[in-house]
Amino acid sequence: MENVVYETLGDLRKTHYSTDLTSKLADQEVVVAGWAFRVRKLGAMIFMVLQDKYGQIQVTAKKGVVSDKIFEKMKSIGHQWCILIRGRLQAFAKAPHGVELIPLEIRIMNSAVEQLPLDMTGKTMSDLDTRLNHRSLDLRHPRNLAIFRIHSVLLQETRNFLTSQNFTEIITPKIIASATEGGTELFPIKYFDQDAYLSQSAQLYKERLCSVYERVFEIGPCYRAEKSFTNRHLCEIYQIDMEMGFADYTDVLNMVERMVVHVLTQIKKKCHEDLEILGQLENFEIPSLPLPRYTYEEILKMIEEKLGIKIEFGEDISTEAYRKLDSLLPGYYFIIKWPMESKPFYIHYDPENPKLSHGFDLQKGWLELASGGTRVHERDLLEKNLREKGLNPDNFKSHLQAFDYGMPPHAGLGMGVARWLQIITGVEQIKECVMYPRTPDRLDP
Repeated sequence: MENVVYETLGDLRKTHYSTDLTSKLADQEVVVAGWAFRVRKLGAMIFMVLQDKYGQIQVTAKKGVVSDKIFEKMKSIGHQWCILIRGRLQAFAKAPHGVELIPLEIRIMNSAVEQLPLDMTGKTMSDLDTRLNHRSLDLRHPRNLAIFRIHSVLLQETRNFLTSQNFTEIITPKIIASATEGGTELFPIKYFDQDAYLSQSAQLYKERLCSVYERVFEIGPCYRAEKSFTNRHLCEIYQIDMEMGFADYTDVLNMVERMVVHVLTQIKKKCHEDLEILGQLENFEIPSLPLPRYTYEEILKMIEEKLGIKIEFGEDISTEAYRKLDSLLPGYYFIIKWPMESKPFYIHYDPENPKLSHGFDLQKGWLELASGGTRVHERDLLEKNLREKGLNPDNFKSHLQAFDYGMPPHAGLGMGVARWLQIITGVEQIKECVMYPRTPDRLDP
């Protein structure tokens, strides 16, 4: 690599991505750019697969057809080198998209180390820790490109759906003065001469903002200082948070199930090849509406009678129980009316049975994807709930203040982006569904 001469873009600019190249463009001149995914040198023929963000392009150089200068430059290129190519497209049925590129000009933008730390051929995957240690390279793997193309569509279509339903996108503070829900799972920081924390949730701010914009949503980070090493927990998570004014939890159930179906429908339509790469296309599930709704008590009864696991009323449902329940309820469904004692201070009780809440979870099989419910909108009840949870209302003054100005009845939820992506893509480890994951043992890269 010491003798490699790097070149500038000069007057050349990329004109097409790999997905733009079809046999309809045969005999046309195009400019493409990306990374040398695979290079095969067979005497008088050199075949290179150039990879960009959308897929692959076959580049073919035959001695005598291309200039000697181009042939020698192609010959020098190594795996994962960054290059820009101006060339002429030629129809070739066996190549990706039915065309191959005959190079007329090659510019080497950068090289890569000869001994790559990861297998980038697409045949095997290196162990996860090694991959995460070299994440910028790992993300170029075709499997990871597929995961995050789906991720992009998931976010885009979530926004499209919610804005079509009169939601306003908001941004809430991530540096806060006190805990959202109490507890100790906070990351403390020094904010000039004050103590502060990284936000656990957009909850309190989105409630306040629904008293202004009625329907609000945010897709943003939350921080949980949990020393958990499961395949579904992270310390920095991204959530789809929504809140609806003049609504209760039933309105949120109806809204989120429609959102789920919309997003999944668009992913199947727009990410057909990505789902195929991940082996998820054949069994990709778009559920029928309405989604099943089971009460907490019905779920406990089902777990005991059909699975032989006894859970006392008021207890959380264990991961073991959920995994076994997956055999009975493998699809999307809601669990509603959880015990009031298990819910945070801002969740409203069920008027028909004050021991139960108007709180719910959205499940996909054994994995919880979202949690939400009807919120308390009366200040007196909110202060009472805070005290009963062992929290001091004085620490929530700015939040309580908003309830003095005509807070409407409201309801909402928070939904984990990475968990949903994990379900859609079928990957085992949630860390694969975040570009640069943060866990108790990983702060870099």
